[in-house]
Amino acid sequence: MVSQGCNCLTNMINFDVYKSLAQTSLLRKKGEIIMQTQPRQSNSYFAQPPVTDLSIIVVSYNTRDLLRECLQSIYHQPTSRYQFEVLVVDNASSDGSAEMVRAEFGGAKLIANGENVGFGAANNQALQQAQGHYILLLNPDATVVGPAIWQMLAFLEAQPGAAVVSPALQYPDGKFQEGAFHFPTLAQIFLDLFPLNWRLTRSRLNGRYPRRFYGGDYPRAFEIDFPLGACLLVRRTVLEQVGFLDENFFMYMEEIDWCYRIKQAQVARGYEEVGLRFRSGRKRPHYWQIFCLPAAKVIHHGGASTGQFRAESFYQLYRSRNYFYKKHYSHSFQIVARWLVRLGLGLKLVGAAFRRIVGRNGVSDFQNQWRVYRRIWRLQ
Repeated sequence: MVSQGCNCLTNMINFDVYKSLAQTSLLRKKGEIIMQTQPRQSNSYFAQPPVTDLSIIVVSYNTRDLLRECLQSIYHQPTSRYQFEVLVVDNASSDGSAEMVRAEFGGAKLIANGENVGFGAANNQALQQAQGHYILLLNPDATVVGPAIWQMLAFLEAQPGAAVVSPALQYPDGKFQEGAFHFPTLAQIFLDLFPLNWRLTRSRLNGRYPRRFYGGDYPRAFEIDFPLGACLLVRRTVLEQVGFLDENFFMYMEEIDWCYRIKQAQVARGYEEVGLRFRSGRKRPHYWQIFCLPAAKVIHHGGASTGQFRAESFYQLYRSRNYFYKKHYSHSFQIVARWLVRLGLGLKLVGAAFRRIVGRNGVSDFQNQWRVYRRIWRLQ
């Protein structure tokens, strides 16, 4: 656990520069970048060298008004200490999001996609062009409160072993929002499908961290497994080591997979602590750490893009979970998880059938639920 004394700043760290070997065909028009090829794969290097302190990346899909609020919160908190750039990726929105960015935020670099390529692929498009030593992924339905970005950036500068830091999230009404979690377990899968008691669903058993970690006048940063992807600040050198987001995740779980890979990677030379040994003549291996910084606050509306098509979002959630388990977890874990999901969805379908019989749900609602459950069943 890191004390609040980490607000002290260190000098900027010198970074090695990796040049990309792949080229992307771009069409430039009035400062806008329109992607003409498929997004780069998740293990690609950056195409641009770092020349600024921070790159802020926002991926949007039909969230024009929230996107405007998000960008305003960034530009309304300037700082003389840091230089930054803003990259906005629009996934073929039909609500005029790209036009709004072009008209109202000329300083932002716009990447306008001709189709919805997914959250991970869209972020990778911007990552490829990012020129910051640090990179912030920010959802369009997130609003930065005060100097939260600069607080997180100062924290990473002061903690060379920290790879990622996230803020404390809150709802628009100021209420607390869960924003830091443990990696998925079978207990979490069970409680997600069978929420027996609210105390259990909010406990460590369900992947949560104690609420007291976020409280107090001077809350201390604490180490976590992964943050919610609404706001996530990461070192460029870490991405040069572990790669970009895995584009096999079309929606959901991208940040969990990213953080899982980051925490498995050893700290790059020059960032590790010194003097710790576990065997004579050999240093203890150090691994990157991920932190939540409760002193930094961000408002997160939540589900602005995914709420537009709930059935498809539900399917994509389980598709991504299934892929994550296959990628990182044991075969026995996958078998138990598969049958927990099947049992849970089966009971949900029985409940939906009952509501249809008593007239609480329409035929179309039941049919839609049946179709999406059948698709998820086939994934398993």
